[in-house]
Amino acid sequence: MDFDLSDDHQLIRRTVREFAEGEIAPVAEELDRTKSFPYEIVGQLGRLNMMGIPFPQEYGGGGGDTLAYALAVEELARVDSSVAITVCAHTSLGTQPVYLFGSEEQKREWLPRLCAGECLGAFGLTEPEAGSDAANTHTRARLEDGEWVINGTKQFITNAGTDISGMVCITALTGAGDGAAAGARTDREISNLIVPNGTPGYEQGEAYRKMGWNASDTRPLTFSDCRVPEGNLLGPRGAGFRQFMRVLDIGRIGVAAMGVGLAQGALEMALRYAKERRAFGQAIASFQAIQTKLADMSTEIAAARLLVYKAAREKDAQRNFTLTAAQAKLKTGRLAVRCAEEAVQIHGGYGYIEEYPVCRFYRDAKILTIGEGTDEVQQMVIARALGA
Repeated sequence: MDFDLSDDHQLIRRTVREFAEGEIAPVAEELDRTKSFPYEIVGQLGRLNMMGIPFPQEYGGGGGDTLAYALAVEELARVDSSVAITVCAHTSLGTQPVYLFGSEEQKREWLPRLCAGECLGAFGLTEPEAGSDAANTHTRARLEDGEWVINGTKQFITNAGTDISGMVCITALTGAGDGAAAGARTDREISNLIVPNGTPGYEQGEAYRKMGWNASDTRPLTFSDCRVPEGNLLGPRGAGFRQFMRVLDIGRIGVAAMGVGLAQGALEMALRYAKERRAFGQAIASFQAIQTKLADMSTEIAAARLLVYKAAREKDAQRNFTLTAAQAKLKTGRLAVRCAEEAVQIHGGYGYIEEYPVCRFYRDAKILTIGEGTDEVQQMVIARALGA
């Protein structure tokens, strides 16, 4: 069993770390404070081939594997979660469905632009009554004269409303009798459709006011007699449920990598501050109470990182990774919250001041226990995988 990263993996980690520290860190506080989307940074990431890492080069991707992608996301979240989730949602949720389930024509149309970062991809699954109960979608699409006519709403959607947003993959009921009977959710026909930005009848609502991830784009979507060609169906009709379950499994690896990255960044800031801050005539890092916090954070991060990398390697080996991805997501989300809290505690009153990055990290951490499936959903997935 080899725990060492290959030269290629070390290179991508080093490259993204240098970019994050040199280009993102100096502007992260301002982007968060002004709630400004990081257009320039996304453009730079596109030119560095970081917006399509796990996709084949023939489609404009980076030709990397899932581990390389997880490493990149981890390094971004180590500095700023808004940029990390922008890349993560674009790659795992927006681009992945086209690559996995799209026709060759759909791939040729969308993947080169998505992988280059010329346009952003989004994934529209969550609805007011379809969050953890993801199969309970109410958005409908009927086939009429060679077009899908879509009506419904989505909420909490990332990357759909920026100036460079290109399209959203949405789930919709496509069966003629779907929704007629309560309690028949598992029998309903759910399909996925590609809806390009600018399509008449497709509108993006105002961006949400959020606790964290302030420099990322999150908003509701509305479809009112929105028409797209019949050929915008993503994969076979009625395969939508299986498709989005697979997409969510993959997405959990990315979000788990974000958790490790945020926790690592919080640890490093806490350690740096503890070595600089003096109390009672000495650096607070010399006090056992602080050392205990730092030691526990470091140990938990090391263990969680291995779990994330294992999930990535299982996917790359084409093994079933559902259990490991859920475990990694559950572990790292909780760890990110705990490490951010401990980092704030070590900073004392300064940790509550926005000028210190740990304050932003603390606000950004909580969503990692909710997005991409809540902790409770992860526990349910894990228990089922265990045969409970």
